[in-house]
Amino acid sequence: MARGDLLISLVRASVAGDKNAVRLAVETIVAEEKNKQHTVLADRLIRAMQSNGNGINKHPAVSEGTHKGREFIAEITPRRELGDMVLSESCRMAIDQLIEEQQRSSLLRAHGLNPRHRILLVGPPGNGKTSLAEAIAESLTVPFFVVRYEAMIGSYLGETASRLKRVFDYVRTTPCVLFFDEFDAVGKERGDIHETGEIKRVVTSLLMHVDELPSYAVVIAATNHSELLDRAVWRRFQLRLGLPAPSEKELTEYFDRFLATFDQRPDVTAASITKHLGAISYAEAEEFTLDVRRRDVMTMKERLLKKTIEEQLKLWQERVQPIHSNDAEQVLSDV
Repeated sequence: MARGDLLISLVRASVAGDKNAVRLAVETIVAEEKNKQHTVLADRLIRAMQSNGNGINKHPAVSEGTHKGREFIAEITPRRELGDMVLSESCRMAIDQLIEEQQRSSLLRAHGLNPRHRILLVGPPGNGKTSLAEAIAESLTVPFFVVRYEAMIGSYLGETASRLKRVFDYVRTTPCVLFFDEFDAVGKERGDIHETGEIKRVVTSLLMHVDELPSYAVVIAATNHSELLDRAVWRRFQLRLGLPAPSEKELTEYFDRFLATFDQRPDVTAASITKHLGAISYAEAEEFTLDVRRRDVMTMKERLLKKTIEEQLKLWQERVQPIHSNDAEQVLSDV
């Protein structure tokens, strides 16, 4: 049965004639009942909202076509854990607070408050934005939905905004984490004279849906290009966290955890691995550890782990590095 605070909110909204508040309260009850596997009651509540008694749909947010938004998102089983991630103290504290608020949302709602549920992650590629979003979903034990831009972005006028609405209509019916990677693809600055009117309509629609999203649905956006985001987008997010490239200390901590997973510690220190690899991202650090594990398995663990690590360090130091745009310009000028 729905909690007392939600029922009180529903009655108050109904008496005040606040249709939006009524819808949000019912959607929250529906989401909680679904989470308890009370699907029959949840379905009856949805049908009750769909009709005013004459079969007229008054609440499009839970309309029959809502399920169509499922085709524009990918559900991923969360496997990352927060405890396995190396985060700055301030970042970890902010995330821990948000998770606690979500887990104790009934206490906050009893005092007329909602838990925070909108996060913006900013930083260069490969430094944990997607992993952190997945770890938050794992901590909350809710589905992890990733927006599929290749399916959602259409070429016809109004098509993208319509599909975006379907995505939000779908996720608002259940507690979840909705993740927008490369968020600048749909949240670009509307004042950019080079952008079309279509992207401006998409951004306006996005802002409206983010505002209306119930607090039990956590939306996380990640971008490598924060300077491209619309200014109005920034203030929609209650948490705005930077995930920069790891420092030498953070990489050393990462490799120290990696070495601790083996039965016997090799005669190689985490600090020496960090020194040999130089400035790399967490994604590259993870790929290095996977290379070591692969070779360790392929040799049936009969080879000294130290030798395997030294071999992979040598291979990594000889990798071809990517050429960035400014480097390419210098190469062309030299030619």
